[in-house]
Amino acid sequence: MPIFEYECLSCEHQFQQLIMKAEETETLVCPECGTTRLKRLVSRVAYHQSENDRIDGYDPSARQSDSFMKDTRNIGLHAKKRAKQMGVDLGGSFDAKVEKLRTNPGSALDTTD
Repeated sequence: MPIFEYECLSCEHQFQQLIMKAEETETLVCPECGTTRLKRLVSRVAYHQSENDRIDGYDPSARQSDSFMKDTRNIGLHAKKRAKQMGVDLGGSFDAKVEKLRTNPGSALDTTD
């Protein structure tokens, strides 16, 4: 379902609205001040990238940004890239450990495993 972002030209309030039919935009009002003087904003776009696409696009020799390092989805990416290059299957236990670290990075310090 398309969710559009709008800005009120009277009070500058920004809000999102689910629009099912184009005609619904004709009756759209600002939830803050009630005016119909609105402009549609260009929204940020996100897309899903598969694990294989992430591995293929990862360059281990490139300098990584702070945001890359803070993204827990990147845990294990280097090992998976090298294993793929060498044709090695790291096995299900490796994937399970990586998934555990991605959801709870502090578990790396857990000695019970």
